[in-house]
Amino acid sequence: MAEADQAFVEYVVKAIVDNPDKVEIKRTVDERGVLLELSVDPDDMGKIIGKAGATAKSIRTLLRVLGAKSDARFNLKIVEPEGSEHAAASHEEPQSAQAEAPVDEGDAKLDAIKAKAKEGLEDLDDLDI
Repeated sequence: MAEADQAFVEYVVKAIVDNPDKVEIKRTVDERGVLLELSVDPDDMGKIIGKAGATAKSIRTLLRVLGAKSDARFNLKIVEPEGSEHAAASHEEPQSAQAEAPVDEGDAKLDAIKAKAKEGLEDLDDLDI
């Protein structure tokens, strides 16, 4: 059975992506804490990263909250597929225009996802894991 942190990330990510069957999470533990390596379909990378990295940041924040509840340190690494546009772009210097992206109606969807994830976090409290 997957650990609560891994199950939580899987639940949130599968709710966001178009190809939930391609979501894979590799969990490793070392002296720095728990590392969750997330792999998704290349077409879903933009949805996981979000505008200016907002979605990825939100997932990491929720994971940090889960870690605080269980007195653990969780880190999320999003594994980018080789040859993807994102992988190539990650080696370039970020543009200031990307960092200052305007707010749009996508934020409402993000808020809905956060609310659903919070419900999932509350559901994890009910599980005997």
